[in-house]
Parts: sequence; structure tokens; C-alpha cells
Amino acid sequence: MLPTSLDEAVETLATSPTAVPVAGGTDLMEAVNAGRLRPAALLGLGRITELRGWRYEDGGTAVLGAGLTLARMDRPDFAALIPALADAARTAGPPQTRNVGTLGGNIASAAPTGDTLPVLAALEAVATLASAGGTREAPVGHLLTGVDPMRPGELLSWVRVPLLHAPQVFLKATGRSGPSRAIASVALVLDPARRAVRCAVGAVAPVPLRPLDAEAWVAGCIDWDARGEEGAQPIDPAAAAAFGEYVATACVPDGYGADGSLALGVEGPTATALRLRRTVAVLARRALGRALK
Repeated sequence: MLPTSLDEAVETLATSPTAVPVAGGTDLMEAVNAGRLRPAALLGLGRITELRGWRYEDGGTAVLGAGLTLARMDRPDFAALIPALADAARTAGPPQTRNVGTLGGNIASAAPTGDTLPVLAALEAVATLASAGGTREAPVGHLLTGVDPMRPGELLSWVRVPLLHAPQVFLKATGRSGPSRAIASVALVLDPARRAVRCAVGAVAPVPLRPLDAEAWVAGCIDWDARGEEGAQPIDPAAAAAFGEYVATACVPDGYGADGSLALGVEGPTATALRLRRTVAVLARRALGRALK
């Protein structure tokens, strides 16, 4: 099934609710080839051009089509708009993956290592879901965690991202050089209007994690009036380092990496947890430092 418009796709999905939507297919076809998924039918979204772009809306919001490719998000015009999302798209994989992989596919597949997901969580992006009964909105974070999951017959169509016009950073650590899956990733966004910091950690759990207590604590350590002034130091380096440790401890539990039968007998953090905490702490500290420059 190859609809050419969003309305046609929604109508098709209503009549064939078991059909699985597919755009780039980078995650879907991997699951099919591995035998983890046997869809009764596929609903190809590649011909729906309206979902492959983005636009501005009044109120300082960017509306991104679910079919927007990772390669398109890496272009300079988009990078100027949402730099952290462009950075995440740039590191998401080899060119052949970025050329066909889509923003909506990242959300729908909800892979723990999805690079755009922590950025969307930190930006508090909202998804628009279309169905035969109309449209509704749900925070991307709620879709990923299952608090408000996609319902049968719904199609992810748009992603609304607030434009903060403030520094934002995405960093990730991998097991080898070049584009590859993240061991851990951190997205950090400043919100000067509210004097707030938003942070999300990816790849260490099934969904991106928001260390809310760490966010609130470090926001109180920043000299917001001095930020941007030449020669100013908006945060004490010791506080920035403590923020990294705070984030790491909040997101990586003591028993991380322990065998299930041994988890109850572990005293203190496992060696795996300590290694991952060091990685997350460095990423969080560096992300904060870059955002405050």
C-alpha cells in the first residue's frame, strides 16, 4: 500500500489496522530480517511529500514532518534551527542509513540507542497523531515510556518542537570511531527565559532519562546574568563536575550490568555501572560547559 497523502494513509490504516507504517525501514527491516517481526501488510509512507519537510508556526514552534530524514536534518538551515537535533542526526549512522532513516521512524521504533530521542525529550517535543477520528497530541516522552502510547489506527504525522533560541548540545560516546551505536548519550538544553536547564540521557535505559533533580540543582548554580559576557564564568567548574556526577548517579543504578540472580547480593555499584557512570558524567559535564560558553 503506497498512499500519496496523509489523509489517504490514515484512511488506509483505518481499513487495514494490522498494516505496519514504514518510511525508511532501517529499523523495521532489520526486525523483519531477524525474524522478530512478521507484519501482515506494510503501509509505505515514502510518497507522502508533506511529511518530509518542516515549517514554522506562530509562538516560536517548529513543526517537523515525521518523514523528515536524518540527512535532511543535518543541513545548515536545519542545524541553525535546532542544532542538537542536527548533531544527533549527523552521528546516527552511515550515510546510507541517514539518507533514508526518518525522525518518525526513530520515535516509532523507540530503540534505546535512537540518537534523536534524548534531544526530543530534552526539548519536550510533542507528537501529532492522526487517525480516522481526527488528530491528537502527546508528548514524545509519553509515547516512548508508554504513559500515552500510540493507539491502533494512529499515524505519527508531525513533531512540534519549541524553539528556545538558546544553546543546546548533543554528545554521545560509542565503542569505536565513526558513526555507530551509542554507549551513552546526553542532550542538554538551556532555557534562559525560565532560567532552567533540561537534560536527557540516552542509551543507558530502554527510554531517555530526565534527571530532574540534577536539572533543578544546576540551574540554581548558574549565574544567568553573567552568561554570554566576555570573560565571565557563569558556573563554578566544581559545580559543573558535580552536575555530571549527579546526572550519572541518577541515571545509572548500582546494579547496572549485574546478573539478575546476583543483583540482590551486589554491594555498591558494579564495575559496569562505575564505567558507565564515568562516561555519562563526562558527557553531561562537557555538554553543560559547551552550552554555557
